Amino acid sequence: MTAIPAPSSTSVAGVSTHTLSQGKRVALLTLTVFLALAIYYFVGVDEGMTSVFGKTMVIHEWVHDSRHFLGFPCH
Repeated sequence: MTAIPAPSSTSVAGVSTHTLSQGKRVALLTLTVFLALAIYYFVGVDEGMTSVFGKTMVIHEWVHDSRHFLGFPCH
């Protein structure tokens, strides 16, 4: 019976870090950028004519206080 090799990793100050393939890094970066832009849109831009949900202000009302806290004007 042979042992299965562990994934390549290094230990820095007791913390194990695993290496990711180039494809996984690109996919993770793409997903992160997409989610960041979606959150930015819904918190900072979704209002009035640019609203995804038409004339309703549902998203605007859900994130209203966050908009003011982050410095986005909305009135």
